[in-house]
Amino acid sequence: MPHFSIVLECLSALLTLSGIAYGLLALWGARDFNHSSLFALPSSLSNQNPGISILKPLKGTDPRMYAGFASHCRQNYSGEWELLFGVSSLDDPAVAEVARLRIEFPTVPIHLIVCAERLGTNGKVSTLIQLLPHARFEHILINDSDIHVSPNYLRNVVAPFADERTGLVTVPYVGTALGGLWSRLEALGISTDFMPGVLTARKLEDGIRFGLGSTLATTKTALAKIGGFASLLEQLADDYELGARIAAAGYKVQLVPEIVTTTVPVYTLRGFCEHQLRWARSTRDSRRAGYLGLAVTYVLPWALLTVLASGAALWSISLLSLALLVRVAVALTVGVGILRDGQVLRDLLLLPLRDTFGLFFWAWSYAGNTIVWRGERFELKDGKLENKTTPASRAG
Repeated sequence: MPHFSIVLECLSALLTLSGIAYGLLALWGARDFNHSSLFALPSSLSNQNPGISILKPLKGTDPRMYAGFASHCRQNYSGEWELLFGVSSLDDPAVAEVARLRIEFPTVPIHLIVCAERLGTNGKVSTLIQLLPHARFEHILINDSDIHVSPNYLRNVVAPFADERTGLVTVPYVGTALGGLWSRLEALGISTDFMPGVLTARKLEDGIRFGLGSTLATTKTALAKIGGFASLLEQLADDYELGARIAAAGYKVQLVPEIVTTTVPVYTLRGFCEHQLRWARSTRDSRRAGYLGLAVTYVLPWALLTVLASGAALWSISLLSLALLVRVAVALTVGVGILRDGQVLRDLLLLPLRDTFGLFFWAWSYAGNTIVWRGERFELKDGKLENKTTPASRAG
């Protein structure tokens, strides 16, 4: 038993030190992103305002969804844009929201398209395939149904396409927690776990080679080179894969500092677990090597374990203090400094709980391959979906 205690003490201390090192890398990545000149384009290029078709697959309604729709209609953009909404049936509750939007913004081209076919296991991609032929413009933008954007969103997202090497533009995001502990934990995780990880990957890999579902802006030409949306029909992480495949085709993927917001609903414990596990298993299959090392990023549980294993030795308490300092620094630098997410300040005391749940879901993700997505149960195999239930509705 004494030997086991020493091994546990050494192992947890090593993992804590690794987590601290990761935190320093995250701060380095945040600093690099903050100081990069992503819009340093010649004025003759940045003044281009190509037409943009915004594709939005819908399935039911989400809290604050209409406000997100409306934000896309209030753009300071001199070029043309259109909104294409895809539903599997006119019985979908989202149809009424689109009708309301047409009344409030009669000058914005808004189209509702019935995408009745289920072409593969990923219902969202199935809808995108059916929406694309209706898009008027070369530039395509996809984001989730509840994304809320600023008036300068289209102008800032389209600017990098002045460089012909750009194939995809994506953006950081924050989650607006609607209430309850589980909602607050998920929103805190987005700003203090997920986005620092994105910025770290961007720094270590000299750019990003994946997309975020908050915004996926691309062109029909780039899509055609990767086989179109059809190549993503069986993928769970379609946003990640879209960016990865466009990067593999020789294009640049740009992460621009245009922050958007998504809604984090009020969860039951079961709903929270299902959502977190879907994210975890999606990331596990998308970035296997990186995901294996993700365990060390949850530094606070390892630091607390070190204190327990060492019998609260002074050195372990000092190590815990250092881990807490670095963890809070990452949360404030990225969550508040870059993402301007005031919820991080409110929920800062939840960081140890957030890290503990993060580590738990990381371990649980290796215990199976089943995920639940919008009421449908799937088996995940190498990132591909196999449907285990009969879907009640077909839009993604």
